[in-house]
Amino acid sequence: MVPQHAAKLFIVLFRFLLLSFLCFVLVSAAHAAQKRVGSGQARGVAELSANGPQRRQGDLYSADDDVQLRYLDVRLRADHMEYNAATSEAMARGHVEFDYLNQHLEASEGRYNVENGVGTFSDVRGTIKIDRRPNSAILVTENPLYFEARQIQRLDAGTYVLHGVWLTVCQPDRPKWKFYAKRATVHLDKTVALVNANFRLFSIPLFYLPYATAPAGRRVRQSGFLLPDAGQSSRKGFVLGDAFYWAPSSWMDATIGAQYLSRRGWSQNAEVRARPSDNTHFTYNYFGVRDRGLEGANGVRIPQGGHRQHLEADALLPHGWRAVAEFNQLSSLTFRLAFAESFGEAVNADLRSSFFVSNNFSGFSLNFAALHDKNFLSIQPETSVVIQSAPEARFSSVEQAPWKRWPIYFAFDSFAGALHRQDAAIDTPAAVQRSEIAPRVTLPLHWGPWLGVTTTAAFRATRYGSELMNGSVAGHSFARTTGEFSVDLRPPSFARVWDGVGTKWKHTVEPRLTYNYVTGVHDFSRFIRFDADETLTNTNEVEYGIIQRLYRKLGDAPADQLLTWRLVQKHYFDPTFGGALVTGQRNVFAALNSMTPFAFADTPRRWSPIVSDLKITPGGIYDAELILGYDTQRRRLATIGTLLKVRPYREVFLTLAHFNIKADPIVQPFSNQIRAVLGYGDFNRKGFNMAAGFSYDIAGAILQNQLVQVSYNGACCGLALEYRRLNLSSVRTENQFRVAFIIANIGTFGNLRRQEKIF
Repeated sequence: MVPQHAAKLFIVLFRFLLLSFLCFVLVSAAHAAQKRVGSGQARGVAELSANGPQRRQGDLYSADDDVQLRYLDVRLRADHMEYNAATSEAMARGHVEFDYLNQHLEASEGRYNVENGVGTFSDVRGTIKIDRRPNSAILVTENPLYFEARQIQRLDAGTYVLHGVWLTVCQPDRPKWKFYAKRATVHLDKTVALVNANFRLFSIPLFYLPYATAPAGRRVRQSGFLLPDAGQSSRKGFVLGDAFYWAPSSWMDATIGAQYLSRRGWSQNAEVRARPSDNTHFTYNYFGVRDRGLEGANGVRIPQGGHRQHLEADALLPHGWRAVAEFNQLSSLTFRLAFAESFGEAVNADLRSSFFVSNNFSGFSLNFAALHDKNFLSIQPETSVVIQSAPEARFSSVEQAPWKRWPIYFAFDSFAGALHRQDAAIDTPAAVQRSEIAPRVTLPLHWGPWLGVTTTAAFRATRYGSELMNGSVAGHSFARTTGEFSVDLRPPSFARVWDGVGTKWKHTVEPRLTYNYVTGVHDFSRFIRFDADETLTNTNEVEYGIIQRLYRKLGDAPADQLLTWRLVQKHYFDPTFGGALVTGQRNVFAALNSMTPFAFADTPRRWSPIVSDLKITPGGIYDAELILGYDTQRRRLATIGTLLKVRPYREVFLTLAHFNIKADPIVQPFSNQIRAVLGYGDFNRKGFNMAAGFSYDIAGAILQNQLVQVSYNGACCGLALEYRRLNLSSVRTENQFRVAFIIANIGTFGNLRRQEKIF
């Protein structure tokens, strides 16, 4: 007989062992369940369902007939499926379908682990929706990435490795283009990398790529070689080139490339862009040509090669300082005329570089600058005017009122620096000193709303380190002291308002009268012309004119200014401007070019041309401007300028410009030119797009430039064609034929570059 206390001890021990066993079972079950639901992402429960019979053998479940396995956002579907609850792995055969967010696969069979998201599928076709942000540089389609592959490995939720694959963003039933690759790796929201790939257009192989990448996200930049470009030119011959794009960081990238020119040699180009911070950016461009020249009639080659480079940088510095640098360098004007890709770039004869540091505070401005300006005058021989200002410091203020109760405003301008000028006639010392201080006082007076008078008086003292004597530079210092006085009179304006049907109209007439007087500029021929400061002369003049405006207001919408007409003229009481005007030559003074940018004075003048400037802007559909300059002394229209921009429909645009100069040849060469651009659509717009333009010199009867671009873009690709002709006198007459095949979401294959489009 067991003692009573021993029996109780046995019962307690039995209960303890039983409780420990139950705890062990529960912990094991929880661990097994955790293994089943783990996926390396969120945790969930695998649910298996089927229309046919389901079987279980231990941890292995099997089912037939439209079997579905669901786990969080994953759905796996097949005719037959086996799922191992212990390993969380499913094996599917027959009409396999895999769906996860924007990923869809169809395969003959596959294996997939719901815990870690790793799987392998055979005989696959599928789609992956890639999110692309709008980009004006390339054609963008909303189509997903379609592909067919012999086998696909899914490494995780964002990485696929495809073997024996073709890819496209066209409709898969009749794709216009495909990329075939031995292997491809897709990193969602990053890149698509292809190994041993070839590009086929309508099943025709076009080119082979041992390795290629394409962006597959909104913000991805991938280093690598760009699509090659090829073309034909009457002066360059066959053109073939390529470039390498380098993106070492999110704030910097660079493009370096070269082209082979069968008739000329080869060219190099580079572009570097950087934005290390929100307040700093840097851009550098280089283009050069190693040219062996075209063979002339005598068999001699005359090279026209050279280079150009452009640098631009901007930075916001601490304590309100800002630094800006722009550097332009050109080896020769002949190189620009011979190899510039556009007419506008080729005819630009000005080259300017500048660097300045500025700070604006409490109405004051402090600037330190270095400037270099080169203006080409002729090609053979090449002549130019070079003006350099370095270093230079400027300190100025806006109008400020020291007494709040008195409307008296004080301001000043001052500078000091060193300058240099070099041209065919003048070569100054490297640093000609120049300094100036110019305080001024302004007194605005108003008599009610109908009359306003603003009076300004200024004193200007300028010192120069050199002067001109009989056309030669002499190192003699001298000073110029001037007094300046102006009165700006604003008489009452007239206005009328009348109502239409749902529309209000307003017409205003604003007369203006300004008197200017400058004295103290003696012996104007002594001044070396560095910039506009040396165009100041004695003058005693009055400027008068009227401005008319027409407004329209539709309902409660803001009023639109439909028409502005400015009519103005000057009368000079001193026709020789203190003796500064020289008869029989071109004269350009501040008192003259403040009216019109075109020179008009070669004899003493009492009247400037009457300048009429008419602007029409009716609601944004089109805007037009007509500028006329009637010379009362020569009694003829000296200048006619017309600019018309029309956009009657969203996709249609027209730009037309015409300038006709009929002044005396001494002051302004005759010129009569017309330019026009007509277009429909945009280079990357879906559907048909077209643009055409020309530049014609009526006086010389020369068609200087003509170009036509035509493109058609479908849902996944497009084709663009261009013909361009440049006629730049004896330097260059060239016909260019360009073609570009536009691949959606990837880029452009061909030699029609984005920056040369005329849309």
